[in-house]
Amino acid sequence: MRVLLKLSGEALSGEGKKGYDPEISSHIAYEVKSLLESGHEVGIVIGAGNLVRGKEVRGISLKMADQMGMLATVMNAIYLKELLGKHGIKSTVVSHITNLPSVDDLKYEQVDTKLREGYVVIFGGGTSNPFFTTDTAAALRAAEIAADVLLKATKVDGVYDKDPKEFKDAKKFTKLTFDEAIEKDLKVMDVDAFALCKKTGIDIIVFNFFEKGSCLAALEGKKGTRITSG
Repeated sequence: MRVLLKLSGEALSGEGKKGYDPEISSHIAYEVKSLLESGHEVGIVIGAGNLVRGKEVRGISLKMADQMGMLATVMNAIYLKELLGKHGIKSTVVSHITNLPSVDDLKYEQVDTKLREGYVVIFGGGTSNPFFTTDTAAALRAAEIAADVLLKATKVDGVYDKDPKEFKDAKKFTKLTFDEAIEKDLKVMDVDAFALCKKTGIDIIVFNFFEKGSCLAALEGKKGTRITSG
């Protein structure tokens, strides 16, 4: 199975923190390696909330702030490549927005070859355009690599009708359609991401990434919430 894993910047820093936390690296490596060893091909889109969020930058236009955020995702992609390499995992970073020596241009045939060879392909730079989030970038890259599923890594164990950290009576959904997710205005991903995955027929699984073994458990239907076309 070909999988696109969407990681937030907080996956590198810890919840509510900035920068990088080396102690988290072993968990990320374990989860990615478990997917590879189970025969899955893995692409990753990484966010940049641990460094900068475009919408949080004050005093400049959103299109400029978003470009700063896109560059920050490339920084995270390079960090993630080094992190995985220290755990014996082969990976490559690709992006449209930079010409750094350690970053390759995003070319479909090369990406497909790397995935088939067992490399983790890390996509930096978001969609390469402002005004779109890395959730939408994940949906776009999933479509481009013909992924079977998009794993949306979060800090909660699925999609709820309201914040389970604030409301004890929050109801968890085990399965939803894209139309239901949009209609209920569920904030777990952007409407653009839902719409693109619906159009391309790629299911999204929302799960708690910070539990050991959660990636495989999510793929096996044991964890998280699955969002489908119907």
